[in-house]
Amino acid sequence: MQRLIPTLRSDQVDLELLMLIRTVLAGCKEISFRVSQGALGGVLGSTLDENIQGEQQKKLDVIANQLLKSMLLNDTNVRAIASEEEDSIVAAHEDGKYLVAFDPLDGSSNIDINGQIGTIFTILPAIKELSADDPKQFEQSGRNQLAAGYVLYGPSTMLVLTTGSKTRCFTLDRTHGGFLLTNDEVRVPLQTQEFSINMANSRFWFEPTKFYINDLLQGESGIRKKRFNMRWNAAMVGDIHRVLTRGGIFLYPEDKRDPAKPAKLRLLYEAMPMAMLVENAGGKASTGLQDILDITPDGLHQRVPVIMGSSDEVERCCYYYTD
Repeated sequence: MQRLIPTLRSDQVDLELLMLIRTVLAGCKEISFRVSQGALGGVLGSTLDENIQGEQQKKLDVIANQLLKSMLLNDTNVRAIASEEEDSIVAAHEDGKYLVAFDPLDGSSNIDINGQIGTIFTILPAIKELSADDPKQFEQSGRNQLAAGYVLYGPSTMLVLTTGSKTRCFTLDRTHGGFLLTNDEVRVPLQTQEFSINMANSRFWFEPTKFYINDLLQGESGIRKKRFNMRWNAAMVGDIHRVLTRGGIFLYPEDKRDPAKPAKLRLLYEAMPMAMLVENAGGKASTGLQDILDITPDGLHQRVPVIMGSSDEVERCCYYYTD
């Protein structure tokens, strides 16, 4: 099996970008070790603090954020970083070529039950004309991403990565500490019979979402004429990994539960990198009204509705939002 660095070299990835990806993964390998220790490492449970999103932080949230932050700020290729756990951007090196945005630990509610969690990241080019501490550095559409990926901490630690062409899957070999290529080209099946959505929010959904999910639930006797199964991990990283592995559609739609936060998922740290991975694997990623990768963030913590997965199913779902 081929290792990560030779694989990226064969894709002619710039050396500085390759080294930055290695820095990100060094942090993720340390997080993987902390996750595997669980209660033995004293990382379970919550802190008394809330993050900028108003969500209670888990101990492992704080640890993961600090690990990645420290490593990235020491990398001279980094101009600035943005994290879901930070109030604003953090400047690094004024002559750095790259920006890194990340969700240090997606799926925090799964930490204490030994469920699926992961780290999501994206790398963007730094804007030369702007200072390292200017938030406008990150006001770039998803089409500008140079690399995107996630590390899934499950029974095995897996990296799913794209640097602009194929989406690939690597698995951490704990015998030597490196990521080995285990799927050279991830492809999302065009069609599916699986959907992923938080049904507990159904009473808050707007009509297009209600109509679409109801048609799926009707199964063989409904308009779709086939049975659909629901899967839900309560961690975007786990649900999207399943979609990339065997197809499906993942939805976290806009709803009316909290008018101040009509959407749940963050564009920069979650939707944008996942959209790049899905599109480069042959799938689609939309808000229902536009491609996620075409959106330019207007703030670090902007939230967007998310519909992504098997191409034919995402297109069909979007009809409900445009009719």
